[in-house]
Amino acid sequence: MNYVFIAQSIDGYIADKDGGIKWLESVPNPDQIDMGYKAFMERVDAIVMGRATFETVLGFGIPWPYEKPVFVLSNSLKTIPDTLQEEVELMAGSPEEICAALQDRGYENLYIDGGKTIQYFLAEDLIDEMIITTIPVVLGGGISLFGELPALLEFSRLKTEVYLDEVVQTRYIRKNT
Repeated sequence: MNYVFIAQSIDGYIADKDGGIKWLESVPNPDQIDMGYKAFMERVDAIVMGRATFETVLGFGIPWPYEKPVFVLSNSLKTIPDTLQEEVELMAGSPEEICAALQDRGYENLYIDGGKTIQYFLAEDLIDEMIITTIPVVLGGGISLFGELPALLEFSRLKTEVYLDEVVQTRYIRKNT
């Protein structure tokens, strides 16, 4: 199973025009409610993310936030920082090849993260479930969560929750076609 857990603006962007994500903090969360993230992470075996997302996480200036193995998809990145050699591995290939290689290694439930990476996996119909959290801001441009697809993909809504009286999170599962 391949999962997405991501936040977007009302107009469907996951980052602003400069690639920034500061807007994710626009709704105060003084109690640091995780909005289901910890429970979600318990369901996954590994994380697959794109290079840009990896570089964004590195730029946070915090200790590495993931306890699960992370596979970074990149054709241009050649090395991982020495401090992350045990946690992060570079991979290249099509989404189907990536899934097959990781399944061969025992990773069945993958968290797919990053705009372009999610779009590539959707284009090959390799996303089984999406948890999309909508922050009540309109960015007017930036990095879109969704891109063009070769065919219609149908999902069913499983659940919708509201956090902090403003943030709407919807869980979708891929319809069997």
